[in-house]
Amino acid sequence: MHSSTNVSQTQIEMTARKNALRSQAIRNRLRTLVLQILVFALIVGSWQLLSSRHWIDPFFFSSPVDIVKHIETWVVDGTSAGPLYEHFVVTFEETVISFIIGTILGVVMGYLLGRNKLLSDIFGPYITMLNALPRVVLAPIFIVWFGLGMPSKVALGVTLTFFIVFFNAFQGVREVDRNLVNNALLLGANQRQLARHVIIPSALTWILSSLHTSFGFALTGAVVGEFIGATKGLGFLISEAQGSFDTTGVFAGMVLLSITSLLADWLVTRLERRFVVWRSTAK
Repeated sequence: MHSSTNVSQTQIEMTARKNALRSQAIRNRLRTLVLQILVFALIVGSWQLLSSRHWIDPFFFSSPVDIVKHIETWVVDGTSAGPLYEHFVVTFEETVISFIIGTILGVVMGYLLGRNKLLSDIFGPYITMLNALPRVVLAPIFIVWFGLGMPSKVALGVTLTFFIVFFNAFQGVREVDRNLVNNALLLGANQRQLARHVIIPSALTWILSSLHTSFGFALTGAVVGEFIGATKGLGFLISEAQGSFDTTGVFAGMVLLSITSLLADWLVTRLERRFVVWRSTAK
């Protein structure tokens, strides 16, 4: 009887501790959110005040109110090159496709070269050399090869995304505990089982750490490609606004890109959580 009472008391204490930790986590998130809103309000409010008082030239810096009105005009009346949602969808599709292809290629190549020293010795110098190239200058070449459509933007996004994922996957595979690998082999694991249950789960932390950055580079590749030569996309809208000295249009395009980036970051976070669940079940 005394033992069961102690167990119940321990469970009550553990439940209370979990509730306290959960409440503290909620308070921390709310505090962070409030501070983020205050910083945003301070920056935007200062910008609007400086512009409305003409302490900064609105022609060069525009103002938050004018930018919002410009976006509203694009949403309601469309742009000079069609409805706004078409440009948004084109840029987002290019980014997602670039991210997926670049991530898959980076993980596969990182795994192969990380596991095979001969392949690493052969292709390592070439990958290092290609990584050292300023890949943005490839945009005109891709446009010549693939035209003004989506393939040229995807190709540029893949070149920007691949190397980030590759080097993280390569290093993650190299950092796998050799004792885990040897123990799995002693237990009779084949190469497929070794990859699924030991190597990839162990390297997953390295790979996941590259996803947010690589998605940003995929978006950069899509926008740069659209900026240089395209008929659709947010980069095309920014290029068009720049050509007509429309500062407000340039800032409006940048705001829409920021919204796209936030949406992408949310999607990558969801993807990370799914991989974390898979990692815990794979081990």
